[in-house]
Amino acid sequence: MRPSFLRTALMGLLLAGASAHAQRIAFVDTKYILGQMPDYAAAQQELDRTSKKWQDEIDERWAQIKRMREAYNAEAILLTDEMKKSRQAEIDKKEQEARDLQQKRFGVGGDLFKKRQELIQPIQDRVYDAVKEVAGSSYVAIFDIGGVGNNVLFASEKYDKSDNVLRKLGIRPGQDGKNAGNLRGGEEENDQHEEQDMKQDDRMRTPNKGGADRISPDRMNQGRDNINTKPKQ
Repeated sequence: MRPSFLRTALMGLLLAGASAHAQRIAFVDTKYILGQMPDYAAAQQELDRTSKKWQDEIDERWAQIKRMREAYNAEAILLTDEMKKSRQAEIDKKEQEARDLQQKRFGVGGDLFKKRQELIQPIQDRVYDAVKEVAGSSYVAIFDIGGVGNNVLFASEKYDKSDNVLRKLGIRPGQDGKNAGNLRGGEEENDQHEEQDMKQDDRMRTPNKGGADRISPDRMNQGRDNINTKPKQ
């Protein structure tokens, strides 16, 4: 089954479940939201300026290396073998320094990545907190159509059926892979859990009045990280 089809099917199931329990699913476009935020525009401009400054520095180093190599080629006929080795070693050293600097500035986890985190992370947090407040107790899930793959920014844990799937697979929830055991003969236990889940769902038809459902920090970070914040190059 292709991922896109699976994602569509899962969204359809969520919609059906939400309708059955008088709950709702919504979507937001974080790309549009960020585009309307002055703080985000300012952060992007600062990132662009910093990126250009660092790129100009690297370009100048490569231009210097090019001049050194051209001079070496023009003078090579007049140089001794020892002088050639020395000049070539100097050029090689400059090239390695330029590559190292480029990796430091623009590599994975480099200076630009850290700068982006410094400027964009607080804005991401604000957007994600606002999404949770909008969700309140009225929404089962909120999708982001502005990111890649329609990511889920918010999901109510009340509708997390992961443990039910594990029990159907004969695995005890909460156990690691080595000690999970096998519940092939545990249909009675499965039925009891299914009945408990159904009763719980019935009690949840009326949304809580106490505010938004609490979600784990891991899910919060995953939803927040999915917001599209790639700066212009």
